Amino acid sequence: MAHKEIEIILARQLADCLAMPILLVDADGSLVFYNEPAEKIIGRRFEETGALSPEEWLKVFLITNGKGHVLEPEDRPLVRALTQRKPSQSTLWIRGGDQIDHRIRSTTLPLIGRGGRFLGAMAIFWEAGVE
Repeated sequence: MAHKEIEIILARQLADCLAMPILLVDADGSLVFYNEPAEKIIGRRFEETGALSPEEWLKVFLITNGKGHVLEPEDRPLVRALTQRKPSQSTLWIRGGDQIDHRIRSTTLPLIGRGGRFLGAMAIFWEAGVE
């Protein structure tokens, strides 16, 4: 197993204890964890996918806007948190491994460690339903 920053390990522990769906990516953009509530929206258990490289997870999850247009990687909230290192909120559609579309609201946060070390990003999201 590759070395992980202690803050990423602790963030994973926290995510595993929360009832909100959460995705966690490291500073390289690799998807390192998503919790059980996220599995229901993603359509796959984390034990099935394991950690995914940025190229893999960008292909696995189809992300669209409210008009059905596929979001380019740089327009995806989690990618923006990684590249711009700023929090963001958005409403979008996700189609995971089960091929079911879910309208979600997402809050994405960059993870910054002590001394300003960039560690990755966390997405907290929930089903928004259709309005």
